[in-house]
Amino acid sequence: MNQPKIIEFPEIGNSMLGYIAVAENKDLPFEVKRIYWTYFTPENVERGGHAHRQLEQILIAVAGTIRIKLELPGGEKPEYILDRPDYGLYVPKMSWRSMKYSHNAVLLCIASTAFDEDDYIRDYETFLKEC
Repeated sequence: MNQPKIIEFPEIGNSMLGYIAVAENKDLPFEVKRIYWTYFTPENVERGGHAHRQLEQILIAVAGTIRIKLELPGGEKPEYILDRPDYGLYVPKMSWRSMKYSHNAVLLCIASTAFDEDDYIRDYETFLKEC
């Protein structure tokens, strides 16, 4: 099974003009099938609370700070803080996740599959059984 990891994206620009971070399919661990973002998430709300059977993701905090807690099939529970738009967190399939957002944080998700409700595991006990 693949492990979560931080992916740094090439940065173009300078402090006088600003920067662009670039992600191309050839540099990613999967072919991109979908991109979406979440925003205006209240600080007291915890998002996530699910895993995916097949979907792999790269999560990027394009604004603000996002704290991500994962649980992997072997029981490992790594935690990450995303707070820069030039790197992202690769989240492999079968990773239970929860996320907390700072005020005005924006999370960009690069996904390996199109949306499929049947790919979600929304019950923690089911996740543990399927691991």
